[in-house]
Amino acid sequence: MTHTTSNPKIHEGRNLKRFREMLGIKQDFLAFELGEEWNQQKISLLEQKEKIDADILEQVSAILKIPAEAIRNFDEEKAVNIISNTFNDSPFGNSTNYGPVHSNPIDKIMQLHDEKIALYERMLREKDEMMERLERLIGGR
Repeated sequence: MTHTTSNPKIHEGRNLKRFREMLGIKQDFLAFELGEEWNQQKISLLEQKEKIDADILEQVSAILKIPAEAIRNFDEEKAVNIISNTFNDSPFGNSTNYGPVHSNPIDKIMQLHDEKIALYERMLREKDEMMERLERLIGGR
Protein backbone atom coordinates (compact mmCIF):
# COMPACT_ATOMS: atom_id res chain seq x y z
CA MET A 1 0.00 0.00 0.00
CA THR A 2 1.49 3.33 -1.01
CA HIS A 3 1.32 6.42 1.13
CA THR A 4 0.29 9.60 -0.59
CA THR A 5 2.58 12.48 0.18
CA SER A 6 0.75 15.39 1.67
CA ASN A 7 0.75 18.80 0.06
CA PRO A 8 3.50 20.84 1.78
CA LYS A 9 1.32 23.97 1.60
CA ILE A 10 -1.42 22.34 3.65
CA HIS A 11 -1.34 23.12 7.37
CA GLU A 12 -3.56 20.54 9.07
CA GLY A 13 -3.65 22.38 12.40
CA ARG A 14 -4.80 25.59 10.73
CA ASN A 15 -7.40 23.63 8.76
CA LEU A 16 -8.63 22.01 11.97
CA LYS A 17 -8.97 25.45 13.54
CA ARG A 18 -10.87 26.79 10.51
CA PHE A 19 -13.35 23.91 10.51
CA ARG A 20 -13.77 24.07 14.31
CA GLU A 21 -14.47 27.80 14.15
CA MET A 22 -16.84 27.42 11.17
CA LEU A 23 -18.80 24.94 13.25
CA GLY A 24 -18.83 27.28 16.26
CA ILE A 25 -17.03 24.77 18.48
CA LYS A 26 -14.78 26.03 21.26
CA GLN A 27 -11.36 24.55 22.01
CA ASP A 28 -12.63 23.65 25.51
CA PHE A 29 -15.47 21.56 24.07
CA LEU A 30 -13.13 19.73 21.69
CA ALA A 31 -10.72 19.03 24.57
CA PHE A 32 -13.61 17.75 26.73
CA GLU A 33 -14.73 15.41 23.94
CA LEU A 34 -11.19 14.09 23.38
CA GLY A 35 -10.83 13.01 26.99
CA GLU A 36 -9.30 13.79 30.38
CA GLU A 37 -5.71 14.23 29.17
CA TRP A 38 -6.82 17.08 26.88
CA ASN A 39 -7.35 20.75 27.69
CA GLN A 40 -7.78 24.02 25.83
CA GLN A 41 -4.02 24.66 25.73
CA LYS A 42 -3.33 21.25 24.14
CA ILE A 43 -5.96 21.97 21.46
CA SER A 44 -4.29 25.33 20.81
CA LEU A 45 -0.92 23.58 20.36
CA LEU A 46 -2.53 20.96 18.13
CA GLU A 47 -3.90 23.70 15.89
CA GLN A 48 -0.37 25.07 15.46
CA LYS A 49 0.95 21.75 14.11
CA GLU A 50 1.49 21.49 10.38
CA LYS A 51 0.92 17.71 10.49
CA ILE A 52 -1.44 16.09 13.00
CA ASP A 53 -1.03 12.50 14.15
CA ALA A 54 -3.42 10.30 12.13
CA ASP A 55 -5.13 8.80 15.22
CA ILE A 56 -5.80 12.22 16.74
CA LEU A 57 -6.97 13.58 13.39
CA GLU A 58 -9.48 10.71 13.11
CA GLN A 59 -10.78 11.36 16.65
CA VAL A 60 -11.09 15.11 16.06
CA SER A 61 -12.83 14.65 12.71
CA ALA A 62 -15.31 12.23 14.32
CA ILE A 63 -16.10 14.81 17.03
CA LEU A 64 -16.50 17.58 14.43
CA LYS A 65 -18.42 15.12 12.22
CA ILE A 66 -16.38 16.00 9.14
CA PRO A 67 -14.17 13.68 7.10
CA ALA A 68 -10.52 13.58 8.20
CA GLU A 69 -9.69 14.03 4.51
CA ALA A 70 -11.27 17.48 4.64
CA ILE A 71 -8.73 18.55 7.28
CA ARG A 72 -5.90 16.72 5.50
CA ASN A 73 -6.61 18.12 2.05
CA PHE A 74 -8.14 21.56 2.44
CA ASP A 75 -5.89 24.01 0.63
CA GLU A 76 -7.21 27.53 1.09
CA GLU A 77 -4.96 28.94 -1.61
CA LYS A 78 -6.26 26.39 -4.11
CA ALA A 79 -9.89 27.08 -3.12
CA VAL A 80 -9.38 30.84 -3.52
CA ASN A 81 -7.74 30.28 -6.94
CA ILE A 82 -10.63 28.11 -8.14
CA ILE A 83 -13.14 30.72 -7.03
CA SER A 84 -11.26 33.68 -8.53
CA ASN A 85 -10.58 31.83 -11.79
CA THR A 86 -14.21 30.83 -12.03
CA PHE A 87 -15.42 34.41 -11.72
CA ASN A 88 -12.57 36.33 -13.39
CA ASP A 89 -11.30 34.26 -16.30
CA SER A 90 -14.49 33.82 -18.29
CA PRO A 91 -13.81 34.65 -21.96
CA PHE A 92 -17.40 35.93 -22.12
CA GLY A 93 -16.96 38.80 -19.68
CA ASN A 94 -19.75 38.74 -17.11
CA SER A 95 -22.02 36.44 -19.09
CA THR A 96 -22.80 33.01 -17.70
CA ASN A 97 -20.73 30.20 -19.12
CA TYR A 98 -22.43 26.81 -18.98
CA GLY A 99 -19.40 24.94 -20.29
CA PRO A 100 -17.75 22.16 -18.33
CA VAL A 101 -14.68 24.24 -17.41
CA HIS A 102 -16.51 26.77 -15.23
CA SER A 103 -19.70 25.08 -14.03
CA ASN A 104 -17.94 22.29 -12.13
CA PRO A 105 -16.13 24.48 -9.55
CA ILE A 106 -19.31 26.51 -8.93
CA ASP A 107 -21.30 23.29 -8.45
CA LYS A 108 -18.68 22.10 -5.98
CA ILE A 109 -18.73 25.40 -4.11
CA MET A 110 -22.54 25.36 -3.92
CA GLN A 111 -22.52 21.75 -2.77
CA LEU A 112 -19.96 22.58 -0.05
CA HIS A 113 -22.08 25.56 0.98
CA ASP A 114 -25.19 23.36 1.29
CA GLU A 115 -23.23 20.71 3.19
CA LYS A 116 -21.85 23.35 5.56
CA ILE A 117 -25.38 24.60 6.30
CA ALA A 118 -26.63 21.06 6.91
CA LEU A 119 -23.62 20.36 9.12
CA TYR A 120 -24.17 23.59 11.05
CA GLU A 121 -27.84 22.71 11.62
CA ARG A 122 -26.87 19.21 12.79
CA MET A 123 -24.26 20.70 15.15
CA LEU A 124 -26.88 23.03 16.63
CA ARG A 125 -29.21 20.07 17.24
CA GLU A 126 -26.39 18.10 18.83
CA LYS A 127 -25.41 21.08 20.99
CA ASP A 128 -29.01 21.26 22.23
CA GLU A 129 -28.96 17.52 22.98
CA MET A 130 -25.63 17.90 24.80
CA MET A 131 -27.03 20.78 26.86
CA GLU A 132 -30.04 18.65 27.81
CA ARG A 133 -27.73 15.79 28.88
CA LEU A 134 -25.58 18.18 30.92
CA GLU A 135 -28.65 19.69 32.56
CA ARG A 136 -29.87 16.18 33.45
CA LEU A 137 -26.43 15.34 34.88
CA ILE A 138 -26.30 18.54 36.93
CA GLY A 139 -29.90 18.11 38.04
CA GLY A 140 -29.24 14.51 39.09
CA ARG A 141 -26.76 15.47 41.82
